[in-house]
Amino acid sequence: MTSESRFVLLPDATPDAVPLWIVAEGSQASWLAQRTAAEQAWLASHDFRPERGRVLLVPGAEGRPAFAVSGLGALRPTAPAFDPWLAALLADRLPAGTYALAEPLAPEAATSFALGWLLGQYRFARYRKSAAPRATLVAPKGADAAFALAAAEALAFARDLINTPPNDMGPAELAAAAAQIASDAHGECRIVQGDALREQFPLVHAVGGGAAPERAPRLVDLFFARPGAPRVTLVGKGVCFDTGGLDIKPSSGMLLMKKDMGGAANVLALARMVMDAKLKVRLRVLIPAVENAVSGNAFRPLDVFPSRKGLTVEIGNTDAEGRLVLADALTLACEEKPDLLIDLGTLTGAARVALGPDLPPFYTNDEALAADVTRHAQAENDPLWRLPLWQPYDAWLDSKVADLNNAPSGGFAGSITCALFMQRFVTAETRWLHADIYGWTPKAKPGRPEGGECQGARAFYKLLSERYG
Repeated sequence: MTSESRFVLLPDATPDAVPLWIVAEGSQASWLAQRTAAEQAWLASHDFRPERGRVLLVPGAEGRPAFAVSGLGALRPTAPAFDPWLAALLADRLPAGTYALAEPLAPEAATSFALGWLLGQYRFARYRKSAAPRATLVAPKGADAAFALAAAEALAFARDLINTPPNDMGPAELAAAAAQIASDAHGECRIVQGDALREQFPLVHAVGGGAAPERAPRLVDLFFARPGAPRVTLVGKGVCFDTGGLDIKPSSGMLLMKKDMGGAANVLALARMVMDAKLKVRLRVLIPAVENAVSGNAFRPLDVFPSRKGLTVEIGNTDAEGRLVLADALTLACEEKPDLLIDLGTLTGAARVALGPDLPPFYTNDEALAADVTRHAQAENDPLWRLPLWQPYDAWLDSKVADLNNAPSGGFAGSITCALFMQRFVTAETRWLHADIYGWTPKAKPGRPEGGECQGARAFYKLLSERYG
């Protein structure tokens, strides 16, 4: 992308760079044996143990640090090669200065370390001044520094979009952010709205019809041409604020609803990573951008609407709006017969009850795709967990007056029935994956401040890179 990076990795070590050791619990004795007697005494007097995240500066000559050391903790056999969130913790805890890893890591681990460090420096500073990151890292030897910087920028971009309050992030602003990505990457952007939206994407229009004119619904369609390359389509839920519609949420339920466009933010971040890497794909990004508002024009419970696919949908609940806007977008995506179709959305509380905020479930009709996503999610420390498209529950979507209902009664298996609803709009031959993300960190952790979060994008990028790199 053409915008200037907010993140910095120094290309070479400077004379004042402080060596940074990362010590695992099992290697403490051998590492200590290589230190001087004075260093050993300092470490002992401060009771240093290589517990995860413990950090200590050891003094050297002339008042400068001789080195910094951090504990890695115990390595589990199933753990990724390097946890980027430990690097994020170091970026936040180490005092001001320049740091360079004292020992090389394997290339993938070095890249993960660099990315984690950069993510630890993220701040959302649109509305108030924020302290600049104090500690700077020399790019680890063997790390793909260009990828780390591009990925950090993409993930920060998604976080910024989600964190922006809805008065400054409506459908028009979300569409503008998408259009800027297309422009930066020499792609094309088409926006469908008004009467054309009503005719071509009736479910998107129905959900967004209650919003004020300046927040009117639209379908954002980005193209990144690469003739002859496999077609990959990303679809992201872009509900810029969700009141619940006439099935209105309580005030407590609306507090985080600026994040309901998190699926769109995540696919835009993924698109940035794909375009920066120049993967050999013909990329398309679809975002139904709406506000689910309450007004005299809002859609109602038990209304029946046609869909782009031709299926009629009875509205069982106006607060199950995300699957409706995604249904029309998925239909459009399948008309082009993509090689791979991925959609992301902040869709169900049921997913959070089942798996919590950090572990999004995903659904797919392709076993090989499921295995590859699981492998990359674990390797990238970007967790995803497969749940089943349990076909016996598909009958729960039946309606007495339409082809299907958007919100089955009963309350069971809410994330699964949402995925089954969306599957109705995906052609059987399409290789498809759906992720029900949360898009938010409820409690601050290293590299993940409370607020908007990008989930799944790194894992999906590695999947696309492996298949189309």
